Amino acid sequence: MKDTPLSNCERDFLLKAIEEKKRLDGRQTYDYRKMKITFGTDFGCCFVDLGKTRVMAQVSGELVTPKENRPNEGIMFFNIELSPMASPAFEAGRQSELSVKLNRQLERCLRNSKCLDTESLCVVSGEKVWQIRVDVHMLNHDGNLMDAASIAAITALCHYRRPDVGIQGDDVTVYSPEERDPIPLSIYHMPISVSFSFFQQGTYLLVDPCEREERVMDGLLMIAMNKHREICSIQSSGGIMLLKEQVMRCSKIASVKVSEITELISKALENDKKARKAGGKCGFAESMPQERITALKMDETPVEMTDVTNRANDIVQKAEAPPQTVPSPLVPVPGVGQVGQGLHNTWGLEEEDEEEEDDEEEEENDNSCEEQEETKMEEEQHEKEESGGGDVVEISDSEEEEVVILHPEKPDNAPTNTGSSSYQRGAATSKKKQKK
Repeated sequence: MKDTPLSNCERDFLLKAIEEKKRLDGRQTYDYRKMKITFGTDFGCCFVDLGKTRVMAQVSGELVTPKENRPNEGIMFFNIELSPMASPAFEAGRQSELSVKLNRQLERCLRNSKCLDTESLCVVSGEKVWQIRVDVHMLNHDGNLMDAASIAAITALCHYRRPDVGIQGDDVTVYSPEERDPIPLSIYHMPISVSFSFFQQGTYLLVDPCEREERVMDGLLMIAMNKHREICSIQSSGGIMLLKEQVMRCSKIASVKVSEITELISKALENDKKARKAGGKCGFAESMPQERITALKMDETPVEMTDVTNRANDIVQKAEAPPQTVPSPLVPVPGVGQVGQGLHNTWGLEEEDEEEEDDEEEEENDNSCEEQEETKMEEEQHEKEESGGGDVVEISDSEEEEVVILHPEKPDNAPTNTGSSSYQRGAATSKKKQKK
């Protein structure tokens, strides 16, 4: 199964971040990822965490026949396994090109550098020697497998204890750890590999590249060095041309990183030795985080915000608070009291408002009464006109005088036309007066 290829957007983003000297996990250009070293219950079992890259190394020993050309020297054997658990690109039970490459580099780093005294592994010259086997298992692949493998292998060799051997004539006796204390290996120095990745034909340089950075890099340089600044091996891959100044610069950076890692390994070995001597608990189970709420808490990644704050301060203008105006106090003449001077008196506002409301209500009532009276008079006049008899009331609008003519009661012996003539006369006179 192949790895998921990077998209063009991801590739451009990574290269742009590297040009700005920024990395995905917030590290600086020459910073290593967080490293953690733990040991198992048995001697020679080591577990290394380099960021998210996890490697386990196990050292074992057995008595074998030495080589003919070197009868007095022991044998060192290295084996690297890339399991599918580390990455989907790795296949089980098959050596890939990457595993062969890592195996050869590890042999150059540890065996060819003579970090281990192989003559001390000889039991009987030409017959019995110790064969030290180092098995390195890749548990998770997140870049820079070579550095993690070298750290795990040399730490496991320093932690390993071989059984004690007794010789009586031609008989060789191997004692168990209960009978005799096991014997540590004689380590001369601790060579550690440091990887450098180059981008854009060597223009940019990164230390300890992660898996995504390895996909977009142009070349890789691996330098194995000990704390005495002795270069044990050096290997370049990727077909990039490097200058002498670049190699010297990388060697100086590697010397600093190797000294820091060596000190970390020494502290881990010393702490494990104290814990075993005191009878305390040790092993992978003790190093695992406990089941607590904060067990899976991630460490905060520092992010530089200086550029952002400077830009924000340039964009945002801070408004100054307006000056407070304090009125000057007036000190009156002694003996004179002044209340509410210079202010508007509002004591009589409520009474004036009530009076205005009462006047408006009275005007509305008068208007309604007049309208009702006019409607009543119009109705009465209309009824009289329809009846044609009875009392007639005429109301003139003239301001000079108002004439009202009432018909007197008719006498019994009076002529019938008398009322009609008098009514006509009265109506004529009223009309003349209205015209005037």
